[in-house]
Amino acid sequence: MRTTTTAVIAAGLLLTTLTACSGSDDDKVANKPSKVPTLSAADREAAREAAGLPPKPNATVTAAYIKALDAIDTDIVHGKTEKAVDRGLNTCSSVKSSPKDQAKLIDLTNQRFTSPTHPNGHGAATAGKILKVVRKNLCPDF
Repeated sequence: MRTTTTAVIAAGLLLTTLTACSGSDDDKVANKPSKVPTLSAADREAAREAAGLPPKPNATVTAAYIKALDAIDTDIVHGKTEKAVDRGLNTCSSVKSSPKDQAKLIDLTNQRFTSPTHPNGHGAATAGKILKVVRKNLCPDF
C-alpha cells in the first residue's frame, strides 16, 4: 500500500513539475538577454578605488603573490589564480576599513580563502600568514 501511495504522489509531483516548466510567452520575454552597458576598464578601476580596493595587480605582482601563497600551502590557490587575486583584493578592502583589528582581519581572511578541501577556511594560523602575504603584495599602503 505504501509503495502504491508513494508512486502516485511521485507521479503527481512529476506531472506538476513538467506542467510548471512548459514555458509561455511571458517566460520568453523574461529570458531575453539584458542590455546593461558594460563598464570600461577606467570605470572599473574608478569603482574599485571608490570601494576602497587597490588597483588590480600587474602580472609581476600577481606572480609574486601567488608564489607566496603557494609557499604557505598550494591548496590556498588550488589552481584558481584569478579567484585568489579577487579574494586578496577583497581582503584589502577589509584591511583599509579595519587596519588595526587583527583578529577580525584573520577571521575574514579565513572565511574568504576556502578551497574544496578546506570549505571552512584553512584555520587562523594559516589565515594570518595569508593576510601577511595579501598586505605585502596587494595592499602595502593600507
